[in-house]
Amino acid sequence: MSDPIRICMWSGPRNISTAMMRAFENRPDCAVSDEPFYGCYLDRTGIDHPMRQQIIDDMDCDYASVAKTLQGSAPGAAAIWYQKHMSQHILPGDDLAWLDGLIHCFLIREPSEMVASYAAKRGNPVPEDFGLDRECEIFDIVTGRQGNAPPVLDAADVLRDPEGTLSALCDRIGIPFLPDMLTWPPGRRDSDGVWAAHWYHAVEESTGFQPYIPKDVELPPDLRSVADQCRPAYDRMAAHRLSAAG
Repeated sequence: MSDPIRICMWSGPRNISTAMMRAFENRPDCAVSDEPFYGCYLDRTGIDHPMRQQIIDDMDCDYASVAKTLQGSAPGAAAIWYQKHMSQHILPGDDLAWLDGLIHCFLIREPSEMVASYAAKRGNPVPEDFGLDRECEIFDIVTGRQGNAPPVLDAADVLRDPEGTLSALCDRIGIPFLPDMLTWPPGRRDSDGVWAAHWYHAVEESTGFQPYIPKDVELPPDLRSVADQCRPAYDRMAAHRLSAAG
């Protein structure tokens, strides 16, 4: 049996990351994993998140064990294994040798929209909650190791043209685009993290990517400061955005 194609999609929260996971999970050749390092992150940092103890109790919280699992066989022996990762779950000093041999992609979102969406679910965020600086660091590490920049998707581009953007992504990472990626049944999945009960209400009601609606976001000063601190990392990664034309 050949090794699966393992795809790591790195992002921060509120970046249509779960909708992207739905798109890949709807492929008949693909299994998905939902934020496999989340339990490790909560356990190691002591940070307070909604459903914190339930998440820790539900997951493997040993970093080395999770990393080893992600290099192994895909769930259900699937040909493609899509791994949804939050970049802030990787802590300074973590061994990143497991990144080698996996395909890495990066998902970003305009900071004001991202911060506004997150604050509606969990108030008083700080820049570290969004992991953009860490995402940039992982992007640089992957770029250095493979000798070229990996694909970066902007959430707005995906919503404006799901078929074109996902087709371009699939072409870049060497898998066929399937129309199955554009729609999916509503509801929760067995593959969803236990935290779905708090965070996934909108995606559970969805049957595809929602049309992009530009938002005129007015943030209060404290949240505007958070978005401003996230913007340099966003801008640097956005320079590598993958267009629908590839």
